[in-house]
Amino acid sequence: MEVKQVLLYRRDLKMRKGKIAAQCAHASLAVFLRRRLPPAGVEVRRDGVILDPERALVIPMDEAMAAWVTTRFTKIVLSVEDEVALVEAHRLAVEAGLPCALIRDAGHTEFHGVPTLTTCALGPGPVEVIDAISGPGGAIATKLA
Repeated sequence: MEVKQVLLYRRDLKMRKGKIAAQCAHASLAVFLRRRLPPAGVEVRRDGVILDPERALVIPMDEAMAAWVTTRFTKIVLSVEDEVALVEAHRLAVEAGLPCALIRDAGHTEFHGVPTLTTCALGPGPVEVIDAISGPGGAIATKLA
């Protein structure tokens, strides 16, 4: 199975490159961390040592996510026109059953203190499912970053 993750950011916000990178990183990681299970009753070992369960990350992954983390971690960064397109991409990902994360920046360093939707991660998931949303000819118009 060929898998990838697409990270979408809003062009209309005219974010600095560093801000785009940080927001995309938040989205990519949030896909996994939001799936985290409470560690109660889970014994996690590393090198034969039992780790503190409160510090353990137990993240259930579907087949595509597992394939992604054990292979190439393919990520594509694309831009969308505005908030409407970003939210629609997220809605379509949820509808398709893709792991996804929509990121709302707190507005501390940009956006004049106004919480703002900035980025969305689609997947990791099957390439054909993600491309139907954000690829060439997909449901959402995107541009290469």
